[in-house]
Amino acid sequence: MKKKMDLEKDSPAIAREKLEYFKKLFPEAMSEGKVDVDALRRSLGENVVSNDERYNLDWAGKAEAFKALQASTTATLAPCPEESVDFDKTGNVFIEGENLEVLKVLQKAYYGKIKMIYIDPPYNTGSDSFIYPDRFQESKEEYLKRIEEKDEEGYLLKEGLFRKNSKENGQYHSNWLSMMYPRLFLARNLLRDDGVIFISIDDNEVHNLRLLMNEVFGEENFVANAVWQKRTSPDARLKVSSGHEYVLIYAKDIAFIEESINLLPLTAEQKEAYKNPDNDPRGPWVSSDYTAQGYRPNQMYPITTPGGAVFTPPAGVCWKNVESVFKDLVKDKRVWFGKDGNAFPRRKTYLSETEGRTVWTWWSNKEVGHTQEASKELKDLFNLANAFDNPKPVRLIDRILQLATKKDSIILDFFSGSGTTAAAVLELNKSDGGTRKFICVQLPEKTDDTTEAGKAGYKTIAEIGEERIRRVIKRIKEDAKNNPNLFAKDKSDLDFGVKVFKLKNSNFKIWRGDVVDTAEDLENQMDLLKDPVKPEAREQNLLWELLLKSGYDLNTKITDRKSGNAEFYSIADGKIVIILSKADEKWLQEIVKLKPQKVICLDNIFEANDQLKTNTALQMKDAEIEFRTI
Repeated sequence: MKKKMDLEKDSPAIAREKLEYFKKLFPEAMSEGKVDVDALRRSLGENVVSNDERYNLDWAGKAEAFKALQASTTATLAPCPEESVDFDKTGNVFIEGENLEVLKVLQKAYYGKIKMIYIDPPYNTGSDSFIYPDRFQESKEEYLKRIEEKDEEGYLLKEGLFRKNSKENGQYHSNWLSMMYPRLFLARNLLRDDGVIFISIDDNEVHNLRLLMNEVFGEENFVANAVWQKRTSPDARLKVSSGHEYVLIYAKDIAFIEESINLLPLTAEQKEAYKNPDNDPRGPWVSSDYTAQGYRPNQMYPITTPGGAVFTPPAGVCWKNVESVFKDLVKDKRVWFGKDGNAFPRRKTYLSETEGRTVWTWWSNKEVGHTQEASKELKDLFNLANAFDNPKPVRLIDRILQLATKKDSIILDFFSGSGTTAAAVLELNKSDGGTRKFICVQLPEKTDDTTEAGKAGYKTIAEIGEERIRRVIKRIKEDAKNNPNLFAKDKSDLDFGVKVFKLKNSNFKIWRGDVVDTAEDLENQMDLLKDPVKPEAREQNLLWELLLKSGYDLNTKITDRKSGNAEFYSIADGKIVIILSKADEKWLQEIVKLKPQKVICLDNIFEANDQLKTNTALQMKDAEIEFRTI
């Protein structure tokens, strides 16, 4: 997608162009329109201590947050077909795993592909438990041991991975900012140029989040701060009861705002306002005031109605258009003077010409739902009271989807919780025939055994969200069978499935330079890596890891091809070939004839036959095929 630009009337301002380009690369290094050199150095991984007085957002632990952002990951995603619905056909994805690591894993495959992101992060109320980078002094072994602390059934312990951020903590706000910063930074990378992010938040951190978003996304890319009326009545136990939350909205690039935000469809009530009292052949219409605020001499003419009445603009206003434009409107019968032809002039707007309505920043619960409605949605699905704390209603996410997505958009939610975003995407596709795809990410945070969900056997929040998606899909498929007229198009064309992945350690052994102190250590490391694949690695897991690390997304077409004992995988209609099992010379020559762009294989498929490996590499080179062995 190319950025729209006006024709420059003078020669390009080189410094200005460079600054604009710099802002897109490093929005976090800008302060009041100028480059913040210290912020840039921090962004590039340097430790910076500065006492310069300037306008910026700083907090205890910000340098550590940069480290968390810049730390690379070797993690991967393992497919779970047994927990999925139509794994081989669907484009919808649910990922169980820590979202910072997942965002890093997705960077190469989804960079610049996401149209809309919605997140509902911890609000930092004082009772939240979440991850924040506060232990950089520990060794890698200590860190890995801590984040892998599990109970006897294999579920993550809050004491290991999550910490409660109490308001008594001296770094209460800093911890929350340190948690949010790297995730938002990585999320921005995934957005398309016309992408938009929506973040639910309440009064505890809305002020800090606005400053944080200004730094990560750039102040100029702020779109709006919508107020959602989340309750239907005040809490009688309180003198002052909060009835709202916020939805903070930022564009990836405000220059694309026309493509970023859609008009909303008219409501049934709004359509009812369109009438046709004069039997206009263009159909129903509404009228609007024909005056504008201010004084413009060429818009101060008298208007004579068909009935002979004469009107001039009231004090403080003028007509909306100059007289020549007004006469054209009258000639086209687009001005309404009332049934008797003597009323004050009003301009007609036709329903057939109305593309939609502009959204207000006030989102009433009548239009987008409320928390009680959200709880009922879950209760109806699970037959459990209070299955999840503070869920969002489907109608709220539906509003966001209609504002910021096209029918074929990819939507990301990396704090997916109870799975409302996935449910909303499925329901909207059902109603308008869209092919939107969701990627939902949720940490396997352990549920409390005393809750209804815990008693029902749901061990983690991720299990609840995943099961909700499956139940929504089941309900929609039943609707398709019983009420086919509910669907926007042939139900056979719609995607009602989900493929489940789980964040896992790499299937490949990693070189550990940090444990090599002696020649013996070096020799042990080299022996360890003679076979780079971990003994427990499964072939399908290896395949998906190589796909992701080659930049292919989780919906890439995979074809399994076999001939005798030989097997390989053709990726994206033959662009890449991946070989994970033994292949003889004849089979390798057949692959060369297919002329893929790249061939990736495990080194051990040659079974120490260096001549075969060398000949294969030469054949690939001659055929202009990139050849890599692992």
